[in-house]
Amino acid sequence: MSSADQPEEQAPESGESEVVVDQARVTVRRSPRYLNFMILGAVLGAILALVLTVSFPGTTEFGAGQVFGFLLLAGLVAGVALGAVAAMVIDRATARSAGTVLVDRLGTYGSSDLEAPAAPADSPNSGGTQSTDS
Repeated sequence: MSSADQPEEQAPESGESEVVVDQARVTVRRSPRYLNFMILGAVLGAILALVLTVSFPGTTEFGAGQVFGFLLLAGLVAGVALGAVAAMVIDRATARSAGTVLVDRLGTYGSSDLEAPAAPADSPNSGGTQSTDS
């Protein structure tokens, strides 16, 4: 492995340091994307509608376009519903493998931030109340 393949660690700029501000426990797990499953279901429903329209002979009462329209409508609705149900089942199955990790929230402080004086109590940026003379 050459030195170009190894990731380089980036040192913080001079005068800056990272400080742990807070720690928290969070749950990490994988989750399926529901929209992708519903789109896949709709596409499969449309393909099924086309196959059913072509495979059965036409009738004198309804044309092939009308039959395809009815089957397309039913296939899209059923496909979206089945895709959502499949995503929910997969979501429930993967919820068991969730893990809890400890995370740190870091804050970067430069040398000027550490040495800056606190704002006076009567300044507009202090968040305190100000009295006005009328």
